[in-house]
This record gives sequence, structure tokens and C-alpha cells, in this order.
Amino acid sequence: MRFRPKKQDVDNIDVSPLIDMVFILLIFFMVTTTFVKDMKLDLNRPAAASASKSDSKVVRVYIDNTGAVYIDNQPVQIWAIQSKLRDLLRTATDKSVLVISDETIPVETLIDVVDECRMSGAKDVAVSTSKEMG
Repeated sequence: MRFRPKKQDVDNIDVSPLIDMVFILLIFFMVTTTFVKDMKLDLNRPAAASASKSDSKVVRVYIDNTGAVYIDNQPVQIWAIQSKLRDLLRTATDKSVLVISDETIPVETLIDVVDECRMSGAKDVAVSTSKEMG
């Protein structure tokens, strides 16, 4: 008895497992990708010679050139910063806050925001700057 291998037609190739695998890879890469939550505000940050990079997992508080405060891409009044940050810091492991402000805002506004951040339970509160060259 001789067995002859069956010839397969090229027209009968099943591509459904290939499509399933492509979708699984797509879902895998979408889930494992991290996104940096950075607002698209036009800020002129103050310069500092001792600037250093911040961790990407810190909670970011933005103050634009009009003095409006944003947390998590939503506008927040200064008196409501504590409650909003408490909710965000409750689940955070680092408990650090980065205040990103425009250089033209009054110092009183910046101090009020930093005080509210500290009173919300943040361990580290930093102010973002652009590094000065030289």
C-alpha cells in the first residue's frame, strides 16, 4: 500500500487564524502602551539652572497664562484643588505632584496652588521649569 500525499489547492488556504492572531497582537500592543497625559496649553515655563527630569507617574497640575488651573485635563477652581487631588493621590503610589505654570502668572497664584497641593496629602510638590543652558 502506497499512500500518496494529497495536494492542497492554493485557493483553499484558511486565513481566519491569521486574522485572529493579528487582532490579538493589536489588543496586546494597545493595552501595554502607556500614554503621557500632557495638556496642550501654550505655556512659557520659567527657567532654572538646576532643573531635573520628573517621573512620568506624577499628578500634573497646570496653570495657564490667565491663571486658570487644570487637573486631569479639566478646569478646577483653586478652592477645589484639595478634593480633586485627594481622589487622584488616593490611588497613586508615588504621591507626587508637578505644578506646570506659565512664567507670567502672579506668584500668589502659584503659592496658593502649591499650598493646596501640599494640604491634599502630596509628599512631593515640584514646580516645572525649562532648563537654562549655560
